Amino acid sequence: MRDGWQMWRGEDGFNKEQVEAVINAGIKNQPDKATTFNAQNDARSSRVSWVNNEAWIRTALYEYIKIANRNAFNVRVENYADLQYTEYHASEEGHYDWHTDVFWGETKPFDRKLSITVQLSDPSDYEGGDFEFSEVETPANSKQKGTVLIFPSYLSHRVLPITSGVRRSLVAWFEGPRWN
Repeated sequence: MRDGWQMWRGEDGFNKEQVEAVINAGIKNQPDKATTFNAQNDARSSRVSWVNNEAWIRTALYEYIKIANRNAFNVRVENYADLQYTEYHASEEGHYDWHTDVFWGETKPFDRKLSITVQLSDPSDYEGGDFEFSEVETPANSKQKGTVLIFPSYLSHRVLPITSGVRRSLVAWFEGPRWN
């Protein structure tokens, strides 16, 4: 696995029109205060909305998932994912502490396998808010608008506090059979 992640920078990822369409869909669904699956509400300060009804987004993301999976991960993954538009506001001390995207205590017959994040903000729109991994090297230059980053959902990661402006992103978690 190449450094534990695969990345397409800038318009090699989502183009300007796609980025704007995701932002518009996210705002239309009225972002609200985010929660976490384990109720550690101090671990996260952000606003989210769900854009699961935007089939074109899932289709576009799955194309990247298929390439990344073939190149690096080789896990069984389906074209099913929840799609979350996220805003981190400096005025709300936006951040997300260390976490994984897998619900290890889940009893369902599937797990989140590959996580994907799309950078929707221009780096000049905010300060802080760096995305980091704990177990593998963090990719350089991941703040470019449109950048697509894919990694195994079990990798621990975080978003550092926003110190000014607003950071917007799209995240999704593609699922497959339980991790063994």
